[in-house]
Amino acid sequence: MKRATSSRQSGGGASASRLTPRLFEQLVAALAQVFRLERPADGVLSGFFRAHPKLGQNERALIAETVYAALRRKRLLEHRGAAGDPRRLALAALAQLGGFSLRALDDVATPDEARWLAELKGAERGEVPFAVACDLPDWIIERLRAAYSDDELLALARVLQGPAPLDLRVNVVRIDRAAALRALLEDGMAATPTPFSPVGIRIAGRPPLNRHRLFLTGAIEVQDEASQLVCQLVGARRGEMVVDFCAGAGGKALALAAAMRSTGRVYAFDVSDRRLAELKPRLARSGLSNVHPQRIASERDPRLKRLGGKIDRVLVDAPCSGLGTLRRNPDLKWRQSPGSVSEMTGKQASILTAAAALVRSGGWLVYATCSLLAEENEAIVAAFLAAHSGFRVTPAQAALAAAGIRIPPAPGAAEADGYLRLLPHVHGTDGFFAALLERTA
Repeated sequence: MKRATSSRQSGGGASASRLTPRLFEQLVAALAQVFRLERPADGVLSGFFRAHPKLGQNERALIAETVYAALRRKRLLEHRGAAGDPRRLALAALAQLGGFSLRALDDVATPDEARWLAELKGAERGEVPFAVACDLPDWIIERLRAAYSDDELLALARVLQGPAPLDLRVNVVRIDRAAALRALLEDGMAATPTPFSPVGIRIAGRPPLNRHRLFLTGAIEVQDEASQLVCQLVGARRGEMVVDFCAGAGGKALALAAAMRSTGRVYAFDVSDRRLAELKPRLARSGLSNVHPQRIASERDPRLKRLGGKIDRVLVDAPCSGLGTLRRNPDLKWRQSPGSVSEMTGKQASILTAAAALVRSGGWLVYATCSLLAEENEAIVAAFLAAHSGFRVTPAQAALAAAGIRIPPAPGAAEADGYLRLLPHVHGTDGFFAALLERTA
């Protein structure tokens, strides 16, 4: 994107709005609200924009992009003197991450701030401590060092500091991937097949897909390639009974239902009415008739007992820290804590145990998270297997290879354990973990 005084590369789409003092003050106010870190950043920004309806599309884009850039590089900006000051955070984010020249900030910076910004320019090429280069909290770095060398960890962390790609899943009940690609290319979109998922498309930039005819007719859905691959791992077949145990807004339930060509039954369970309500319009667009959303009170809801031992395949996409999605949700690394992760692991273990009771003999159970932490992944599965001798690990890579999907192993991972690990800096996806478990008795 070009402007008269600066050039900046956006992570979320082009925006071009002159930085007036009024717009800068709005940016500072938005940053101050988000950096309280009390609620998810996307929700805070949505509320901020509703409260400021006169902001134009480009102005909103500039605010959102700058806020997300500051969240991604919070530790670097604070290392360079912006800690606790929303104005300095905004100025440093614009100058160091947004590509704004010092001249472009003349109208909004005080003389003291202008001198500070000039000093920052001189510090840009200097070395920073490892933790600052990673831009992760110390406790996350400590846990990831148990699995990765410092070089590997730094490579992972640097990719997590950038924006995620825009991935689509083709609804094969409506259209095949080749036809969807042709349609998107004809409409001027830079669309390519995803490297691993056979039903995925990757789009450059952030075009308004929600107005595209393929989206409006349910032929495409926004879904990261990692989530698509987890659904491929479930291996749902025509006519089966399948459960998406933590369905949320239903993206994976819809993927499973499409893979089954709208036959059989997909039960989409979740504890949130609000999340399941988001599934309804998506389901209506999809043309699928085999998805059955149902709210449950908890993983111990007595209504689940009627399905005990009857389900062919169960997917548990467990609630987790979400650290594999930091490119999309950079605030998570600052809002999570060792305590919140510890709380999460108890819930994960309970959900996995409850979901396992639904699986028939010979059926499959997939446990997945978008976390990078062993305590939410390998440790949960190990504890489950120790307590449930009737389940065994089926190698995930081999199961995917049998379906024609070959994924390079994650560096440092022990392939012998049979788990699927997807990493942003290796596979270009969200960070994901998945274990494929077969019920043998």
